[in-house]
Amino acid sequence: MRTSDKGIAVIQMFEGLRLTAYDDGGGVQTIGYGHTGNVQPDSTIDEEEATRLLKADLLTAEQCVDECVEVQITQEQFDALVSFVFNVGCNAFNHSTLLRLLNAGNKEAAAAQFSRWTKDGGKVLAGLIRRRAAEAELFLA
Repeated sequence: MRTSDKGIAVIQMFEGLRLTAYDDGGGVQTIGYGHTGNVQPDSTIDEEEATRLLKADLLTAEQCVDECVEVQITQEQFDALVSFVFNVGCNAFNHSTLLRLLNAGNKEAAAAQFSRWTKDGGKVLAGLIRRRAAEAELFLA
């Protein structure tokens, strides 16, 4: 499965678009929709390139979802999971209660797990609360 246009739009909304390189706060140069590969401090791109980079970056998250999920899922569920994995990483997803519940066939309980992933550095972030709510809503669509 590949991320749909709707799924990409959700990711773009929460990642935000920056056309010039910036430090992500942790010393990592970032550009576009959260792209971190081979970014120089003076890099600039246009929106088309940012979208191309995002789609390429999503391949890793898509592969993770494909490999970890053992049950049949809908396009919306796939999109929500790719957004989640793109944000938290494959290792965290692979060891999550969300994945365990999903693979056990309990999709409603799995959806409720999104809201547990709202902290960064031990602090609850409003942006993550909104993102997880959107991912859970998409997952249940």
